[in-house]
Amino acid sequence: MTDTSREGGSTSGRAAADPGADPRARVELADLRRPEAPYLRACLGLDPGHVPMWIMRQAGRYLPEYRKLKESYDFLTLSSTPELLTEVTLQPLKRFPMDAAIVFADIMTPLHSMGFDIDFAPGPVIQNPFRGPADVGSLRTPEPEEIAPYLEEGLRSLAAELPPHQALIGFSGAPFTLFCYVVEGGGSKDFMTPRSLLRAEPEAAHTLLSALADTQVHYLRMQHRAGADALMIFDSWVGLLSESEYRHFAMPFVQRILDGLADVPAPVTYFPFGGGHLLDAVSELDVDVVGIDWRTPLSEASGRLGDGKAVQGNLDPAALFATPGILEAEASEVLREGAQAGSHVFNLGHGIDRRTDPDQVARLVDFVHGWGR
Repeated sequence: MTDTSREGGSTSGRAAADPGADPRARVELADLRRPEAPYLRACLGLDPGHVPMWIMRQAGRYLPEYRKLKESYDFLTLSSTPELLTEVTLQPLKRFPMDAAIVFADIMTPLHSMGFDIDFAPGPVIQNPFRGPADVGSLRTPEPEEIAPYLEEGLRSLAAELPPHQALIGFSGAPFTLFCYVVEGGGSKDFMTPRSLLRAEPEAAHTLLSALADTQVHYLRMQHRAGADALMIFDSWVGLLSESEYRHFAMPFVQRILDGLADVPAPVTYFPFGGGHLLDAVSELDVDVVGIDWRTPLSEASGRLGDGKAVQGNLDPAALFATPGILEAEASEVLREGAQAGSHVFNLGHGIDRRTDPDQVARLVDFVHGWGR
Protein backbone atom coordinates (compact mmCIF):
# COMPACT_ATOMS: atom_id res chain seq x y z
CA MET A 1 0.00 0.00 0.00
CA THR A 2 0.98 3.64 0.16
CA ASP A 3 3.75 4.94 2.38
CA THR A 4 2.45 5.32 5.91
CA SER A 5 5.57 6.85 7.37
CA ARG A 6 4.62 10.44 6.66
CA GLU A 7 1.27 11.43 8.11
CA GLY A 8 0.77 14.70 6.29
CA GLY A 9 2.41 13.69 3.06
CA SER A 10 0.97 10.25 2.45
CA THR A 11 -0.85 9.97 -0.82
CA SER A 12 -3.62 7.92 -2.30
CA GLY A 13 -3.60 5.62 -5.30
CA ARG A 14 -4.21 8.52 -7.65
CA ALA A 15 -1.06 10.16 -6.32
CA ALA A 16 1.04 7.08 -6.98
CA ALA A 17 1.55 8.03 -10.62
CA ASP A 18 4.83 9.67 -11.60
CA PRO A 19 4.33 13.37 -10.74
CA GLY A 20 6.66 14.35 -13.54
CA ALA A 21 4.44 12.64 -16.10
CA ASP A 22 1.04 13.31 -14.59
CA PRO A 23 -0.12 16.69 -13.21
CA ARG A 24 -2.85 15.20 -11.01
CA ALA A 25 -3.15 16.79 -7.59
CA ARG A 26 -2.12 14.69 -4.59
CA VAL A 27 -4.74 13.67 -2.05
CA GLU A 28 -3.04 14.46 1.21
CA LEU A 29 -4.28 13.96 4.73
CA ALA A 30 -3.80 17.64 5.49
CA ASP A 31 -6.22 18.56 2.70
CA LEU A 32 -9.12 16.56 4.11
CA ARG A 33 -11.87 18.14 6.19
CA ARG A 34 -11.89 15.22 8.66
CA PRO A 35 -8.29 13.98 8.72
CA GLU A 36 -8.82 11.83 11.82
CA ALA A 37 -11.79 9.90 10.39
CA PRO A 38 -10.76 6.21 10.32
CA TYR A 39 -12.56 5.62 7.02
CA LEU A 40 -10.61 8.36 5.24
CA ARG A 41 -7.32 7.25 6.77
CA ALA A 42 -7.88 3.71 5.51
CA CYS A 43 -8.68 5.03 2.04
CA LEU A 44 -5.27 6.72 2.02
CA GLY A 45 -3.42 3.65 3.26
CA LEU A 46 -2.84 5.07 6.76
CA ASP A 47 -3.40 3.36 10.10
CA PRO A 48 -7.07 3.99 10.99
CA GLY A 49 -6.82 2.64 14.56
CA HIS A 50 -9.48 0.01 13.84
CA VAL A 51 -10.92 -1.54 10.70
CA PRO A 52 -13.43 1.07 9.55
CA MET A 53 -16.76 0.02 8.15
CA TRP A 54 -19.98 1.17 6.60
CA ILE A 55 -22.63 -0.77 4.67
CA MET A 56 -23.87 -0.17 1.16
CA ARG A 57 -27.56 0.85 1.30
CA GLN A 58 -27.23 1.27 5.06
CA ALA A 59 -29.95 3.95 4.94
CA GLY A 60 -33.06 2.19 3.72
CA ARG A 61 -35.72 -0.43 3.86
CA TYR A 62 -34.31 -2.77 6.52
CA LEU A 63 -34.69 -0.01 9.15
CA PRO A 64 -38.12 0.33 10.79
CA GLU A 65 -37.66 4.10 11.13
CA TYR A 66 -37.16 4.34 7.37
CA ARG A 67 -40.26 2.24 6.68
CA LYS A 68 -42.18 4.57 9.00
CA LEU A 69 -41.17 7.55 6.87
CA LYS A 70 -42.15 5.65 3.73
CA GLU A 71 -45.72 5.53 5.02
CA SER A 72 -45.88 9.29 4.44
CA TYR A 73 -43.39 9.94 1.62
CA ASP A 74 -42.42 8.20 -1.61
CA PHE A 75 -38.79 7.62 -2.58
CA LEU A 76 -38.52 10.66 -4.83
CA THR A 77 -39.82 12.94 -2.08
CA LEU A 78 -37.48 11.43 0.50
CA SER A 79 -34.43 11.76 -1.76
CA SER A 80 -35.23 15.23 -3.11
CA THR A 81 -36.18 17.07 0.10
CA PRO A 82 -33.08 18.30 1.96
CA GLU A 83 -34.51 17.83 5.45
CA LEU A 84 -35.79 14.32 4.68
CA LEU A 85 -32.69 13.07 2.90
CA THR A 86 -30.63 14.36 5.81
CA GLU A 87 -32.82 12.49 8.27
CA VAL A 88 -32.69 9.25 6.28
CA THR A 89 -28.90 9.47 5.79
CA LEU A 90 -28.38 9.83 9.54
CA GLN A 91 -30.81 7.08 10.61
CA PRO A 92 -28.28 4.23 10.53
CA LEU A 93 -25.63 6.31 12.30
CA LYS A 94 -28.03 6.92 15.17
CA ARG A 95 -28.36 3.15 15.58
CA PHE A 96 -24.84 1.94 14.76
CA PRO A 97 -21.36 3.48 15.18
CA MET A 98 -20.59 3.39 11.45
CA ASP A 99 -17.41 5.10 10.32
CA ALA A 100 -19.09 6.82 7.37
CA ALA A 101 -22.44 8.08 6.17
CA ILE A 102 -23.38 7.84 2.51
CA VAL A 103 -25.83 10.45 1.28
CA PHE A 104 -29.33 9.14 0.59
CA ALA A 105 -29.76 9.50 -3.15
CA ASP A 106 -29.91 7.35 -6.27
CA ILE A 107 -27.48 6.92 -9.15
CA MET A 108 -30.28 8.14 -11.44
CA THR A 109 -30.51 11.51 -9.66
CA PRO A 110 -28.40 13.60 -12.09
CA LEU A 111 -30.13 12.16 -15.15
CA HIS A 112 -33.19 14.35 -14.64
CA SER A 113 -31.07 17.37 -15.50
CA MET A 114 -29.92 15.65 -18.71
CA GLY A 115 -33.52 15.56 -19.90
CA PHE A 116 -34.47 12.00 -18.95
CA ASP A 117 -37.92 11.51 -17.43
CA ILE A 118 -37.50 8.99 -14.61
CA ASP A 119 -39.99 7.31 -12.30
CA PHE A 120 -39.50 4.59 -9.68
CA ALA A 121 -41.93 1.68 -9.73
CA PRO A 122 -40.13 0.66 -7.51
CA GLY A 123 -37.04 0.35 -9.74
CA PRO A 124 -36.08 3.09 -12.20
CA VAL A 125 -38.23 3.49 -15.32
CA ILE A 126 -37.06 5.93 -18.02
CA GLN A 127 -40.03 7.23 -19.97
CA ASN A 128 -37.88 8.61 -22.81
CA PRO A 129 -35.03 6.14 -23.30
CA PHE A 130 -32.09 6.83 -25.59
CA ARG A 131 -32.27 4.47 -28.57
CA GLY A 132 -29.81 5.79 -31.13
CA PRO A 133 -28.71 8.64 -33.43
CA ALA A 134 -32.18 10.18 -33.55
CA ASP A 135 -31.92 10.93 -29.83
CA VAL A 136 -28.49 12.57 -29.92
CA GLY A 137 -29.97 15.99 -30.67
CA SER A 138 -32.02 15.99 -27.46
CA LEU A 139 -29.09 14.92 -25.31
CA ARG A 140 -27.65 17.61 -23.08
CA THR A 141 -24.89 17.98 -20.53
CA PRO A 142 -26.33 20.22 -17.80
CA GLU A 143 -24.52 23.09 -16.17
CA PRO A 144 -23.22 22.22 -12.70
CA GLU A 145 -25.75 24.42 -10.90
CA GLU A 146 -28.64 22.60 -12.61
CA ILE A 147 -27.85 19.22 -11.08
CA ALA A 148 -29.82 18.33 -7.94
CA PRO A 149 -29.57 21.60 -5.97
CA TYR A 150 -31.59 19.96 -3.18
CA LEU A 151 -28.82 17.39 -2.78
CA GLU A 152 -26.25 20.13 -2.38
CA GLU A 153 -28.35 21.65 0.40
CA GLY A 154 -28.75 18.26 2.07
CA LEU A 155 -25.01 17.59 1.94
CA ARG A 156 -24.27 20.92 3.60
CA SER A 157 -26.66 20.00 6.39
CA LEU A 158 -25.10 16.56 6.79
CA ALA A 159 -21.55 17.91 6.84
CA ALA A 160 -22.52 20.26 9.65
CA GLU A 161 -24.09 17.48 11.73
CA LEU A 162 -21.49 14.72 11.46
CA PRO A 163 -18.73 14.55 14.10
CA PRO A 164 -15.07 14.67 13.00
CA HIS A 165 -14.59 10.88 13.18
CA GLN A 166 -17.42 10.04 10.76
CA ALA A 167 -16.86 10.73 7.07
CA LEU A 168 -19.49 11.73 4.54
CA ILE A 169 -19.54 9.87 1.21
CA GLY A 170 -21.00 11.26 -2.00
CA PHE A 171 -21.50 9.04 -5.02
CA SER A 172 -22.54 8.62 -8.64
CA GLY A 173 -23.18 5.87 -11.11
CA ALA A 174 -20.54 4.89 -13.65
CA PRO A 175 -21.20 5.81 -17.29
CA PHE A 176 -21.68 2.24 -18.54
CA THR A 177 -24.18 1.38 -15.79
CA LEU A 178 -26.17 4.56 -16.40
CA PHE A 179 -25.96 3.89 -20.15
CA CYS A 180 -27.59 0.50 -19.54
CA TYR A 181 -30.56 2.05 -17.78
CA VAL A 182 -31.19 4.99 -20.10
CA VAL A 183 -30.96 2.84 -23.25
CA GLU A 184 -32.95 -0.11 -21.88
CA GLY A 185 -35.53 2.18 -20.28
CA GLY A 186 -35.32 0.38 -16.94
CA GLY A 187 -33.89 -2.73 -15.36
CA SER A 188 -32.95 -5.94 -17.17
CA LYS A 189 -31.13 -9.23 -16.53
CA ASP A 190 -28.80 -8.91 -19.50
CA PHE A 191 -29.29 -5.36 -20.90
CA MET A 192 -29.19 -6.71 -24.44
CA THR A 193 -30.57 -3.48 -25.94
CA PRO A 194 -27.75 -1.23 -24.67
CA ARG A 195 -25.09 -3.87 -25.29
CA SER A 196 -26.31 -4.16 -28.86
CA LEU A 197 -26.35 -0.40 -29.34
CA LEU A 198 -22.65 -0.24 -28.46
CA ARG A 199 -21.96 -2.25 -31.63
CA ALA A 200 -24.79 -1.13 -33.88
CA GLU A 201 -24.44 2.64 -33.33
CA PRO A 202 -20.98 3.18 -31.83
CA GLU A 203 -20.86 6.92 -32.53
CA ALA A 204 -24.21 7.60 -30.83
CA ALA A 205 -23.23 5.31 -27.94
CA HIS A 206 -19.93 7.14 -27.52
CA THR A 207 -21.75 10.49 -27.47
CA LEU A 208 -24.11 9.28 -24.74
CA LEU A 209 -21.32 7.72 -22.65
CA SER A 210 -19.28 10.93 -22.90
CA ALA A 211 -22.24 13.06 -21.84
CA LEU A 212 -22.93 10.74 -18.91
CA ALA A 213 -19.28 10.92 -17.80
CA ASP A 214 -19.15 14.71 -18.01
CA THR A 215 -22.40 15.03 -16.05
CA GLN A 216 -21.04 12.78 -13.29
CA VAL A 217 -17.94 14.98 -13.04
CA HIS A 218 -20.14 18.02 -12.41
CA TYR A 219 -22.30 16.00 -10.01
CA LEU A 220 -19.39 14.62 -7.96
CA ARG A 221 -17.56 17.94 -7.82
CA MET A 222 -20.75 19.53 -6.49
CA GLN A 223 -21.02 16.87 -3.80
CA HIS A 224 -17.46 17.43 -2.64
CA ARG A 225 -17.93 21.19 -2.66
CA ALA A 226 -21.07 20.80 -0.54
CA GLY A 227 -19.36 18.69 2.10
CA ALA A 228 -18.68 15.13 0.90
CA ASP A 229 -15.32 13.94 2.25
CA ALA A 230 -14.99 11.02 -0.15
CA LEU A 231 -16.57 10.00 -3.44
CA MET A 232 -17.71 6.65 -4.82
CA ILE A 233 -18.56 5.45 -8.34
CA PHE A 234 -20.94 2.49 -8.61
CA ASP A 235 -20.60 0.32 -11.74
CA SER A 236 -23.41 -2.10 -11.04
CA TRP A 237 -23.68 -3.78 -14.46
CA VAL A 238 -20.09 -3.78 -15.68
CA GLY A 239 -19.80 -7.47 -14.84
CA LEU A 240 -21.74 -8.16 -18.05
CA LEU A 241 -18.67 -7.18 -20.07
CA SER A 242 -15.58 -9.15 -20.97
CA GLU A 243 -12.23 -7.51 -20.21
CA SER A 244 -11.76 -6.44 -23.83
CA GLU A 245 -15.29 -5.01 -23.92
CA TYR A 246 -14.67 -3.28 -20.60
CA ARG A 247 -11.51 -1.65 -21.90
CA HIS A 248 -13.35 -0.40 -24.97
CA PHE A 249 -16.85 0.49 -23.77
CA ALA A 250 -16.58 1.31 -20.05
CA MET A 251 -13.10 1.91 -18.67
CA PRO A 252 -12.26 5.05 -20.73
CA PHE A 253 -15.37 6.79 -19.45
CA VAL A 254 -14.63 5.93 -15.82
CA GLN A 255 -11.16 7.38 -16.33
CA ARG A 256 -12.78 10.44 -17.90
CA ILE A 257 -14.58 11.04 -14.60
CA LEU A 258 -11.38 10.51 -12.63
CA ASP A 259 -9.53 12.99 -14.82
CA GLY A 260 -12.29 15.49 -14.10
CA LEU A 261 -11.77 14.95 -10.37
CA ALA A 262 -7.97 15.12 -10.48
CA ASP A 263 -7.79 18.36 -8.47
CA VAL A 264 -10.47 17.34 -5.94
CA PRO A 265 -8.85 16.48 -2.56
CA ALA A 266 -11.03 13.49 -1.75
CA PRO A 267 -10.37 9.75 -2.00
CA VAL A 268 -12.36 8.00 -4.73
CA THR A 269 -13.75 4.45 -4.54
CA TYR A 270 -14.78 2.49 -7.64
CA PHE A 271 -17.08 -0.52 -7.25
CA PRO A 272 -17.22 -2.80 -10.34
CA PHE A 273 -19.91 -5.21 -9.15
CA GLY A 274 -19.46 -8.67 -10.66
CA GLY A 275 -16.14 -7.51 -12.04
CA GLY A 276 -13.68 -9.94 -10.50
CA HIS A 277 -12.53 -10.85 -14.01
CA LEU A 278 -11.85 -7.16 -14.73
CA LEU A 279 -9.43 -6.38 -11.89
CA ASP A 280 -6.31 -6.39 -14.08
CA ALA A 281 -7.87 -3.58 -16.09
CA VAL A 282 -9.26 -1.85 -13.00
CA SER A 283 -5.73 -1.78 -11.57
CA GLU A 284 -4.88 0.80 -14.23
CA LEU A 285 -7.57 3.27 -13.10
CA ASP A 286 -6.54 6.25 -10.96
CA VAL A 287 -8.72 5.34 -7.99
CA ASP A 288 -7.83 5.11 -4.31
CA VAL A 289 -10.13 2.26 -3.26
CA VAL A 290 -11.72 -0.60 -5.20
CA GLY A 291 -14.90 -2.22 -3.93
CA ILE A 292 -14.92 -6.02 -4.22
CA ASP A 293 -18.03 -8.20 -4.22
CA TRP A 294 -18.18 -11.41 -2.17
CA ARG A 295 -17.09 -13.70 -5.02
CA THR A 296 -13.42 -12.62 -5.06
CA PRO A 297 -11.21 -12.96 -1.95
CA LEU A 298 -9.75 -9.63 -0.87
CA SER A 299 -6.20 -10.95 -0.83
CA GLU A 300 -6.52 -12.08 -4.44
CA ALA A 301 -8.12 -8.79 -5.47
CA SER A 302 -5.43 -6.76 -3.75
CA GLY A 303 -2.68 -8.79 -5.41
CA ARG A 304 -4.15 -8.11 -8.84
CA LEU A 305 -4.76 -4.43 -8.12
CA GLY A 306 -1.20 -3.84 -6.94
CA ASP A 307 0.20 -1.27 -4.54
CA GLY A 308 -1.51 2.06 -4.02
CA LYS A 309 -5.12 0.88 -3.85
CA ALA A 310 -7.11 0.02 -0.75
CA VAL A 311 -9.90 -2.55 -0.97
CA GLN A 312 -13.46 -2.34 0.29
CA GLY A 313 -15.74 -5.25 1.11
CA ASN A 314 -16.73 -7.95 0.95
CA LEU A 315 -19.02 -9.95 3.24
CA ASP A 316 -21.85 -11.72 1.45
CA PRO A 317 -25.08 -9.91 2.48
CA ALA A 318 -26.63 -13.34 3.08
CA ALA A 319 -24.30 -13.80 6.06
CA LEU A 320 -26.46 -11.36 8.00
CA PHE A 321 -29.17 -14.04 8.05
CA ALA A 322 -26.88 -16.60 9.71
CA THR A 323 -26.56 -17.49 13.38
CA PRO A 324 -24.27 -15.15 15.37
CA GLY A 325 -21.47 -17.72 15.32
CA ILE A 326 -21.57 -18.19 11.57
CA LEU A 327 -21.87 -14.45 10.97
CA GLU A 328 -18.77 -13.80 13.08
CA ALA A 329 -16.87 -16.64 11.41
CA GLU A 330 -17.59 -15.26 7.93
CA ALA A 331 -16.76 -11.72 9.01
CA SER A 332 -13.49 -13.01 10.50
CA GLU A 333 -12.53 -14.51 7.16
CA VAL A 334 -13.18 -11.19 5.40
CA LEU A 335 -11.11 -9.39 8.03
CA ARG A 336 -8.23 -11.85 7.65
CA GLU A 337 -8.33 -11.42 3.89
CA GLY A 338 -8.47 -7.64 4.28
CA ALA A 339 -5.46 -7.67 6.58
CA GLN A 340 -3.44 -9.26 3.78
CA ALA A 341 -4.52 -6.45 1.45
CA GLY A 342 -2.68 -3.76 3.36
CA SER A 343 -5.55 -1.26 3.71
CA HIS A 344 -9.12 -2.39 4.11
CA VAL A 345 -12.54 -0.79 4.56
CA PHE A 346 -15.03 -3.41 5.75
CA ASN A 347 -18.33 -3.53 3.90
CA LEU A 348 -20.73 -5.99 2.37
CA GLY A 349 -20.08 -7.31 -1.11
CA HIS A 350 -23.32 -5.69 -2.26
CA GLY A 351 -26.17 -3.68 -0.76
CA ILE A 352 -27.85 -4.86 2.41
CA ASP A 353 -31.04 -6.86 1.87
CA ARG A 354 -34.26 -5.15 2.98
CA ARG A 355 -35.23 -8.20 5.09
CA THR A 356 -32.12 -7.96 7.30
CA ASP A 357 -32.59 -7.78 11.07
CA PRO A 358 -31.04 -4.52 12.36
CA ASP A 359 -29.81 -6.42 15.43
CA GLN A 360 -27.58 -8.44 13.14
CA VAL A 361 -26.10 -5.24 11.76
CA ALA A 362 -25.38 -4.05 15.31
CA ARG A 363 -23.68 -7.38 16.06
CA LEU A 364 -21.56 -7.11 12.91
CA VAL A 365 -20.45 -3.53 13.58
CA ASP A 366 -19.41 -4.38 17.13
CA PHE A 367 -17.52 -7.46 15.96
CA VAL A 368 -15.64 -5.67 13.18
CA HIS A 369 -14.68 -2.74 15.41
CA GLY A 370 -13.46 -5.10 18.12
CA TRP A 371 -11.50 -7.37 15.79
CA GLY A 372 -7.76 -7.44 16.41
CA ARG A 373 -7.84 -5.06 19.35
